[in-house]
Amino acid sequence: MAVSIESSYFFMPLHLFLCLTIFVGNSSCSAIAPAIYVFGDSLLDSGNNNFLQTQTKGNYTPYGVDFPGRPTGRFTNGATGGDFIATFLGLPYPPAYLSLSEARRRITTTGINYASSGSGILPESGTALGDILSMDEQIEYFKNTVKNDLPRIYRFRAILSYALSRSIFVISTGSNDYLNNYLQPQFYNRSQTYPPQQFANLLLNTLEQQLTTIYDLGGRKFLVYGLGALGCLPIVIAGANPKPTTVCVEDVNNLINIYNNGFPAMLQRLGSKLRGSTFVRADLFTLGYTQFQDPVKFGYTDGRTPCCNFGIFGTCIPGQQPCNDRDNRLFYDAIHPAQIVNHRFARDCFFGNSALCTPINIQQLALKL
Repeated sequence: MAVSIESSYFFMPLHLFLCLTIFVGNSSCSAIAPAIYVFGDSLLDSGNNNFLQTQTKGNYTPYGVDFPGRPTGRFTNGATGGDFIATFLGLPYPPAYLSLSEARRRITTTGINYASSGSGILPESGTALGDILSMDEQIEYFKNTVKNDLPRIYRFRAILSYALSRSIFVISTGSNDYLNNYLQPQFYNRSQTYPPQQFANLLLNTLEQQLTTIYDLGGRKFLVYGLGALGCLPIVIAGANPKPTTVCVEDVNNLINIYNNGFPAMLQRLGSKLRGSTFVRADLFTLGYTQFQDPVKFGYTDGRTPCCNFGIFGTCIPGQQPCNDRDNRLFYDAIHPAQIVNHRFARDCFFGNSALCTPINIQQLALKL
């Protein structure tokens, strides 16, 4: 009597069973996580904004000059931190959700990137630039992945749930709630209606709800970025009036650190109440601030001059020739880091034993039972 595929599962060695059912799409079955799912803003956007009517796009030169093939919509000269984390996990770069046809979405098992440049935690953040995918919209697309696409691949609900519970969820959001909302009173009224502490609380409470929704959809292993040193961004320094007497615009850093100060407690609270979850916090502020203050100490000859000439939105002016010393710069444009910075962050957060990513590194997160 013939044995069905379904019944044959019960006679397979465990490692082969997992390889066929959990790590579908990884031909070597060498990945240490089934998939990586990416949410957030332009630090991680890999091309979703190419398909939106927005002024914030990175699909032209000099972006992507060190990326194989062509500019992709990534706001750097090469790969993002999310791309490098995927590589360290043994996974391919997660494709931009909006770049995938319906047929492709239904065979994609190793992860998807939902991030959208300009977006924030709040739905209105970044909308003055045009159409963006807010965090809520990104999570809705992920819900579609979980409810409609992945069940066509994973025929058993238990296997799908296990695959999601072993996957890595990377989230970088919140910067645009300040840069493209609170600090833009000509477009948004949040700064007139919310004092700084109340606004930070609003962001943290909203993000807590959003992370809980991802958990409810199956996520268990999270890497969540805190806010970087926004007051040290070249675009912020260039637009400051009056010009700062310090290296960075410390009023902006002090503002966003109200959020950063409440951020660890929010993640700890989630980890305590969401059974089986683990939240790793990336401290982008300390890293970015110290690098900007003394770039040579970290191996960068120029930590303050962007690699390209930038326009009013801080992005590269199209078609120009970028700097030749890209591996010696902190910033590629006036907002986003060069590829070398993304690589070093991902490497140190993945393998390191430091305060950059706590309480464990990403490798430990992936291997955690």
